[in-house]
Amino acid sequence: MSDLFIYTLRLGDDALIAAQRTAEWIAAAPQLEEDVALGNIGLDQLGQARSLLQYAGTVEGAGRTEDDLAYFRDERDFLNAQLTELPNGDFARSMAKLLYFATYQHLLYEELRSSSDETLAGVAGKAVKEVAYHVDHATQWVLRLGDGTEESHARMQAGLQEMWPYTAELFATDDLVQRLDAAVDPSTLEEEWLRRVTEVIDASTCERPTSAYQHSGGREGRHTEHFGYLLAELQHVARSHPGAKW
Repeated sequence: MSDLFIYTLRLGDDALIAAQRTAEWIAAAPQLEEDVALGNIGLDQLGQARSLLQYAGTVEGAGRTEDDLAYFRDERDFLNAQLTELPNGDFARSMAKLLYFATYQHLLYEELRSSSDETLAGVAGKAVKEVAYHVDHATQWVLRLGDGTEESHARMQAGLQEMWPYTAELFATDDLVQRLDAAVDPSTLEEEWLRRVTEVIDASTCERPTSAYQHSGGREGRHTEHFGYLLAELQHVARSHPGAKW
């Protein structure tokens, strides 16, 4: 497998799994307006996933489509960061996850717009505008909940803390990224990510979390115990009726 295929697959899997989790809030969000907002965010993430997985299939050259890569790979073949697959939990927990992930994506896509690969640069040019809204949406909720009631503050603090041990993986670099000219080295994004996230957390009156241990393995196909259940739901119809048309 080529470096470009694996790198594109990582980005596409991040977006696909984030979209699946975001979609779980539709008809379950705390406000009707939020059902619509999170539905739109999920559709943005799905659109990014489709573009990236379609390109990954082209780069691979084995005839696999975006649908093949989404629905007919097994758990160990997915290369998404573990943060994206974590259960939603309560609303504060989901907003903490969205803040962390969307801020990372925004920084990544900003840099990827200058990629030597024209397709990746094009995807990033469109996606960076979408993700800017995701960051703003998460920011407003973190501020609102963190600086709200005693209960909302406690939940927001807990959500920020629970998601924090999964953030370092977003910035882990490896030989593949170093070899691939078209890639963005994620380790170069960490300092600015930390500055932006800390600014939001401080303004919310919450405390920036700390963690002695950081989870990893998603980029190598090692996932949390939650991922198999997510994948079963995501792939159920396609695997039950392979080749079906409607």
